[in-house]
Amino acid sequence: MHASTLFSSTLFVATVLAHGNVTSPPSRQPGAAMASVCGAAAVSAILADGTGPLENIPSNGAAKCNIFMCKGAQFADNQANVQEFTAGQVVDFEVQLPIPHEGPANVSIIDTATNTVVGDPLIEFDTYADEALATLPANNTAFSVTVPANLGGKCEVAGECVMQWFWLGTAARQTYENCVDFVVV
Repeated sequence: MHASTLFSSTLFVATVLAHGNVTSPPSRQPGAAMASVCGAAAVSAILADGTGPLENIPSNGAAKCNIFMCKGAQFADNQANVQEFTAGQVVDFEVQLPIPHEGPANVSIIDTATNTVVGDPLIEFDTYADEALATLPANNTAFSVTVPANLGGKCEVAGECVMQWFWLGTAARQTYENCVDFVVV
């Protein structure tokens, strides 16, 4: 019980300190598998500021730890969060942006074996989360993407693909991302 209370408290603090985070659909979170690949310091950094920039997540230098692939979060820790989508389905995203940093952003499907984009981005923003605006455009925090029908047989096995929200705060020189595990059924 103490561990879950500590985790919940840490997650609350992380949300308060956050720069930006996908809140829906559920995104990958750190866990024991990430700790074994990337080290406890990487997990601790995400738990301390779960939506902070990738540049703030220490890597232990292990070849299997790729902070620029889902923040280093591992599929093994997130198998219970795999979403099932159909080709042509519209998927609603909700994002919290308490600290905006102007720059480009997109949501793309990523092949997790190669960390490469599959097809075209599902949505792109040339300018996103512009801190110079008094109010951010509504589509910065609530938008939809459509699951493509032409994935060439990819994304049918859990862990093979993710929908990756990627945002580069240009002036801040900070990179943010979240990954949503999914399969096309």
